[in-house]
Amino acid sequence: MRVFENLAALKPCVGEEIAVSDWVKVTQSRIDQFAEATGDHQWIHVDPERAAKGPFGATIAHGYLTLSLLPLFMQSALELRGVRMSVNYGLNRVRFPAPVPADSELRARVRLLSLEDLDRGGVQMTIEVTVERKGGDRPVCVAEAVSRRYP
Repeated sequence: MRVFENLAALKPCVGEEIAVSDWVKVTQSRIDQFAEATGDHQWIHVDPERAAKGPFGATIAHGYLTLSLLPLFMQSALELRGVRMSVNYGLNRVRFPAPVPADSELRARVRLLSLEDLDRGGVQMTIEVTVERKGGDRPVCVAEAVSRRYP
């Protein structure tokens, strides 16, 4: 985990990879729970028998499940001290270049793309999050996430 003592400590890091998360296992149980929460029960996600005969040879995680893990990745990768409130502001771009078979292990690499000052000492951060699968040769998700942080 990389620790920044305050928001100002991020400024010299624009353009750099600032953190790498811990590995997270994406089990079939997690995939099934996501399907229940979202109503997306497509067979490629929730039917192991049928998916075994499909294009990936196994069930795969929903792309949005992978995306929804960003807060978990950030929690293990980065600590911003002196921040009393963080607000997700949106996404600029999201792609899912490769599938996530059930029982894959994922981690995220975080690159700080920009840091803009806001009122009351806050900042707007744009980060590129590249999620990789252990043993995979391509990222499974690449997203530009925008958040606002306030001291």
